[in-house]
Amino acid sequence: MPLLEELESEGNFLFKRRSFLPIILLVVALAVYLMNGQTINNELFIASLVTSLIGLLIRVHTVGHTPKNTSGRNTAEGQVAETVNKTGFYSIVRHPLYLGNFFMYMGFAVISGNIWFVVTCILAFWVYYERIMIAEEEFLRDKFGEQYTSWASITPPFIPAFGNWTKPSLTFSMKKVLKKEKNGLFAVFVIFLAFLTLKHYQLTKLWVQPIEWMFYATIFTGVLYFILKYLKSKTKVLDEEDR
Repeated sequence: MPLLEELESEGNFLFKRRSFLPIILLVVALAVYLMNGQTINNELFIASLVTSLIGLLIRVHTVGHTPKNTSGRNTAEGQVAETVNKTGFYSIVRHPLYLGNFFMYMGFAVISGNIWFVVTCILAFWVYYERIMIAEEEFLRDKFGEQYTSWASITPPFIPAFGNWTKPSLTFSMKKVLKKEKNGLFAVFVIFLAFLTLKHYQLTKLWVQPIEWMFYATIFTGVLYFILKYLKSKTKVLDEEDR
């Protein structure tokens, strides 16, 4: 099999499982964090949390300005796209959602306090997502042809070209964001709280929350998650035409 086809095949395999395989990174990150032998560093924790929230904000802005059946979490059914997004974050980078994922995952790597682990995560992320991006781009090129390739020729795949910024063609849809990105917000706070709690127990043998506001923030995002999940499954409150 030619190399490009092999990478595309691997990318399609990973694409359908991209929501689950990064769990391995989180498990390893937690192990490294617990093995570093240091006390809880509040400054490092804040830097890590901010890094992950930057990634989430990139996803929120991207999803909030895109039409229906693009920029989603269409994992089980494979690639889905009804149009080529070219404005907003898509005017400066071809894969803004994966850029957002990068920052979200790097937050969990940064909290480990191990620079070599962070570098390893960056390289692993690139190898992992490079294949997914290749598969996605081959799908889009086959479906949209010149419309896609002309845009891709002036838009970098992963490192943003901020000078290319074009205002989003659609207004921001908070309903779509609440429906699509509720998982990410809750996950960020739950995972960081778990890291802090386990680290504190390792150091003190006490199940006490080391950063009290983080506990309440996690409770709040958890309640919000279940409310939104109910509204999405049982009502049409979050539905919006063509979004």
